[in-house]
Amino acid sequence: MIPMPKTSVSTKPGLMDPLEDSTNGSKGKLFVVGTPIGNLEDITLRAIRVLKEADLIACEDTRRTQQLLNHYQIHTPTLSYHEHNEMTRAPELVIKLAEGNNIALVSDAGMPVVSDPGFRLVHLAVRHAIPVVPVPGASAFVAALAASGLPVDKFRFLGFLPSKKAARRRVLEENKSSTKTLVFYEAPHRILEMLRDVRDILGERDVVLAREVTKVHEEFWRGTVSSLLERAKGKTIKGEITLLVGGATAAGETKPAESPIQSEIQALMAERGVDERAALKAAAKARGISRSQAYRLLQSEKAKQS
Repeated sequence: MIPMPKTSVSTKPGLMDPLEDSTNGSKGKLFVVGTPIGNLEDITLRAIRVLKEADLIACEDTRRTQQLLNHYQIHTPTLSYHEHNEMTRAPELVIKLAEGNNIALVSDAGMPVVSDPGFRLVHLAVRHAIPVVPVPGASAFVAALAASGLPVDKFRFLGFLPSKKAARRRVLEENKSSTKTLVFYEAPHRILEMLRDVRDILGERDVVLAREVTKVHEEFWRGTVSSLLERAKGKTIKGEITLLVGGATAAGETKPAESPIQSEIQALMAERGVDERAALKAAAKARGISRSQAYRLLQSEKAKQS
């Protein structure tokens, strides 16, 4: 058992820390521990204590986790647990838990299980009546949501979309009518392709691209899908990316004014290397209107400029 410092124990009934629970017999506990997503200071005092006092730390990459452990002078033994070995490693760890060992599960960054390995171990521990104790910590998508400026009273976290285009577009199509803010993780080498799919299927929405959250080069790109694609033109995007997409306009609400279709067409022509006719067709599809409607809108904008 891992004891709590006396100063942390509450005398109020019902507030006993899970580490103090003595009803578990000889079984150990599985602690699901949140770790920093970039800045090493983003870790709780409780997480540091649990990592120090656990019998074993199961981690996605032992070398990466060791950097964190060295920083906080934590000497607990580590064991690899990742997507390529979890089929066999999860039962091994459950046996250790059943024998009375306390194990801390961590991922490379953030909360384990959330778009990271860990579900199989947690599920197996629950099946064997082994207590699973969450030790909350940093989360990239929660941090990005808080700073995005998009509505966050309702949101839908979808993690990483399929890497294949057809499958990715199917998922976007399934969420086209959702009025919730949509939250995704994406690899930097696929982000431009994903943004194009978002524009083609969901339309010209407000989006936020959060890159390297909590790290030295943290930045937020805010705007419409087309404006972000224009900004990214000719740039090499690197780092961890969270993409947030504003929800569909709810029935009865006033739809926000869209950006001029003329500038959207010009951006499409430059980005895709197509003529005005093809860009007009793509813009119409993104806005959910017919090509003739888009053409009339374009001519109206041109007439106002003359």
